[in-house]
Amino acid sequence: MGKSDILLVEDNPDDAELTLHAFRKHDMVDDIILVRDGEEALDYIFGRGAYSERDTERNPSLILLDLKLPKIDGLEVLKQIRGDDRTRRIPVVILTTSDDEQDIMAGYNLGTNSFIRKPVDFDAFVSTVQQLGLYWLVTNTGAPH
Repeated sequence: MGKSDILLVEDNPDDAELTLHAFRKHDMVDDIILVRDGEEALDYIFGRGAYSERDTERNPSLILLDLKLPKIDGLEVLKQIRGDDRTRRIPVVILTTSDDEQDIMAGYNLGTNSFIRKPVDFDAFVSTVQQLGLYWLVTNTGAPH
């Protein structure tokens, strides 16, 4: 099975670097696209603004979505992804520091595939990212594009 692309929506530079490191260490993906806020995420996903030249027929194999984002929060990003026929089947994993029950319920009500709280320990964080990558990109059979 070939490798895949991941869209990482993360505004915290340290968390972004740890996530990138974990995926690159195990060579699980062809490309990791990093965007820093909700507006940029939606622009990438729907081929708008700076991403207007992007081939929107090629969706990421996985979106890792933080909740607490500048401009547009992660729940609104998820709502827009799930509200569009072109993107509603892309696996979206919320990867956040929040353990607020309202955030968890809202994420699942809007259609997240998984809700993962970021561990604060470096090794645990890297291990968590590696495990979710193995599951979503290797073990799981995704919906056809």
